[in-house]
Amino acid sequence: MEEYVKKIQETLAFLNQKIDKKPETGIVLGSGLGDLADKIENPQIIPYSEIPNFVQSTAMGHKGNLIFGVLGGKNVIAMQGRFHYYEGYNMQEVTFPIRVMAAFGIHSLFVSNAAGGVHPSYKVGDLMIIDDHINLLPNPLIGKNIEPFPRFPDMTRAYDRAIITLAEKIAAENSVTLQKGIYLGGTGPTYETPAEYKFFRMIGADAVGMSTVPEVIVARHSGIHVFGMSVITNEAHGFADDFVNDHNDVMEAANKAAAVMSALFEKIIKNL
Repeated sequence: MEEYVKKIQETLAFLNQKIDKKPETGIVLGSGLGDLADKIENPQIIPYSEIPNFVQSTAMGHKGNLIFGVLGGKNVIAMQGRFHYYEGYNMQEVTFPIRVMAAFGIHSLFVSNAAGGVHPSYKVGDLMIIDDHINLLPNPLIGKNIEPFPRFPDMTRAYDRAIITLAEKIAAENSVTLQKGIYLGGTGPTYETPAEYKFFRMIGADAVGMSTVPEVIVARHSGIHVFGMSVITNEAHGFADDFVNDHNDVMEAANKAAAVMSALFEKIIKNL
């Protein structure tokens, strides 16, 4: 663990030499949602390939850049593409950027993803505030604890209630309809079977994806407030005989919804 902490400090030192202002808010942009980066003012773009101790994002729709700049009047650090367990990375590698953000001293983290809607009322293009999650991925805190953070962090309110209330208020003021539900994070990379979708719905999930939860756990372990949002990119319920999950369709749906989600994120961050 000492070596891991040393890597965090090494990466932090490298980035501090590259940027003008330290960030106060972090953003993780998921599949097809990287265009929010275009709204960041005075951007300083650093490819992951240039950052010490960062692995590479190989998933479709993840550009692989770390962006520093201003959004909603606040200094932000944005991941334009994340790392996934299914890419073959371990959980320390998947969540390493969140550790670096915590070392910068960010106070809030905004996470986004593309997800399958298992709730029967969810439609493609819906935006869902993540109210809670179910974790079916390895827990990123397994192993020696990083001090001074708690060995057994509480996850009762993993997603910040005050930011959720603010998001709902801003959405209502802008005539944006939002869902609110529970996100289930699985390993992937296979899409789930109809039986698995049904099972996930039975245990309480409203949307299913392959990311996000490890980042949230590490952020909460680090004392960072979290807000999460899923774009519903496929309807994982009421399957027709010819139903098939196609990642190109998922990406297209994410791209269509990205503008609305980006505008919401900007307004929420502005009003934090």
